[in-house]
Amino acid sequence: MKQRIITALILAPLVVWGVFELSIPFFIIALTAVSIMGFWEWTQFVEPKSRKISLLPSLAVLAISFVVFPFDTQSLSMVNQSHLWLLALGSVWWVFASVLALTYPKRMKFWQNCISSRHIFGMLSLIPFLWAVFLLRAESYDVHPYHGAKLVMFVCLLVWAADTGAYFTGKTFGKHKMAPNVSPNKTLEGLLGGVILAMVVGWFGSQLLDIHFTSWIAMLAITFITVVISVLGDLVESMLKRVANIKDSSNIIPGHGGILDRIDSLIAAFPVFALLYFLCQ
Repeated sequence: MKQRIITALILAPLVVWGVFELSIPFFIIALTAVSIMGFWEWTQFVEPKSRKISLLPSLAVLAISFVVFPFDTQSLSMVNQSHLWLLALGSVWWVFASVLALTYPKRMKFWQNCISSRHIFGMLSLIPFLWAVFLLRAESYDVHPYHGAKLVMFVCLLVWAADTGAYFTGKTFGKHKMAPNVSPNKTLEGLLGGVILAMVVGWFGSQLLDIHFTSWIAMLAITFITVVISVLGDLVESMLKRVANIKDSSNIIPGHGGILDRIDSLIAAFPVFALLYFLCQ
């Protein structure tokens, strides 16, 4: 626990600094590097014996996405139908993946031994996440350069609050298992505690960061859906690790495991939040 806390105290300020202070081009480079590391860790879920080869399809699709979607600041700040379709694809994937996790192992037969499915799962998890963060970070950049950074920080705060609330509530009151075959420690009480804390943080965070929604009902609804999906996103990675028979996605972060272990909730939350946020503007 001590090592986890020390690492978190180092990483958290670094993340905040990167979100607010990196220019859009350098922000894109940094986040793309993180996503590539995530893809590398994902190769364990695909074919651990030939990880370098397993990485190639994901890198190819990632490269294609940069060809299809312009990534200059002006283009990113103008969300269009293609962007919304990509975010919708990512959101639908997380709903589908959540069903797989909640019903595990009943529906694992069709994908357990299918390498193509596992490749697709990784692409649907990381690529919409990447572009969702890009689009949020570039939102209104010409007028308010830090508005997008506040949006990215807002989603991070929601997810961190949900994780914290779920952990302490589940540990104190947890009785009813959410998905015992995937993660025995996660409970419905923990989910409820995480949602409540995230809603409170969302309420005060939106005012503190000066983030405007069409109404307070829209803000609470978007927060609720985002948080629930973020918690289920954590379950999805737990399911994949269980199938691959691994404990952590890697040991790159002392006390925390791998990149995917730290961003599993975020990669689920960002496409969902971005889609709902842009649709409601």
